[in-house]
Amino acid sequence: MFDLTGRRALITGGSRGIGAACVTVFSDAGADVAFSFRERSDRADELVAELEEAGKSAHAIQADLGSRKGCEHLVSEAASQLGGLDILVHNAGIWTGGSIEAMPDEIWRETMQVNLDSAFYLTRAAVGHLRERSHGRIIYITSTAAQRGEAEHSHYAASKGALQSLTKSLAVELAPDRITVNALAPGWVLTDMVSDALSDEEIAEVEKIIPRGSMAHPEDIARPVAFLASDGAVHITGEILNVNGGAVLCG
Repeated sequence: MFDLTGRRALITGGSRGIGAACVTVFSDAGADVAFSFRERSDRADELVAELEEAGKSAHAIQADLGSRKGCEHLVSEAASQLGGLDILVHNAGIWTGGSIEAMPDEIWRETMQVNLDSAFYLTRAAVGHLRERSHGRIIYITSTAAQRGEAEHSHYAASKGALQSLTKSLAVELAPDRITVNALAPGWVLTDMVSDALSDEEIAEVEKIIPRGSMAHPEDIARPVAFLASDGAVHITGEILNVNGGAVLCG
């Protein structure tokens, strides 16, 4: 396990799926964690209770990442509760379907707001806190869709592709401040979002095309995220770490 003792981390979309796994893994590694949720306060409360029962703690903060004010409030509140920030993990995002001809303007704009604009607003608000430390970390969760595209999900793929370009740009810009900026691009992950969208039969068909033979579990993504946040990744910046079981060989 990577040692994150004394590090203060903000993880967005932390009440379920990959985000919740990151909260648990980071907490197990010794980090002080705050995480955001949008609506499911019950899931957020359950996670906090589970960690407290294990002798750890986390701070759940309700936030609307579809707005600049919501992002700025989240960073301010997290920094206040944690006493500063060392790590930003931006995991929150939405995945909806639609052909280019049938996609309403509102769906396009919402996807860009939640998946891309929020990264800009969160990062802008967090950089001042991260600069105070000599080991600031920014990690964006993107997707294999950013590299290979995804029919009927062009808006999602475009938002994640832009996030990877942001990663590379900020890696150079923030390097003098000793802040690393990386992205992790998962393939298929067995989360609630996938289970809700696909039947068991469809999941089985997807797993047939993954060389390792199965979808990842959220913990399979959270552990590499923790690596990127650790001292083991001190000289890694501007990278896209692909974690997809060999399904998309683009590294």
